[in-house]
Amino acid sequence: MAEDKKKNQEDLTFEEAMKGLEKIVSKLEEGDVPLEKAIDYFQEGMVLSKMCHEKLQNVEKQMDYILRENGELAPFSVREEEKGES
Repeated sequence: MAEDKKKNQEDLTFEEAMKGLEKIVSKLEEGDVPLEKAIDYFQEGMVLSKMCHEKLQNVEKQMDYILRENGELAPFSVREEEKGES
């Protein structure tokens, strides 16, 4: 059963994982959760947090590249103008 839950979590979108985290935080903030259940919530939250972090890292890698006019991928960097340049 725990394996099914893990498999289902891997299929979640970033937004779904964030909603799951928000629900867990809300439940834990209520304060009337038995210790064993609180530990379960915490562990589930850590899995969702890791998943969100990994998804954000993947998006960040994708955003490091933009398409050139000829369709080739190129590294993307933002250059700030130096003071005194015209």
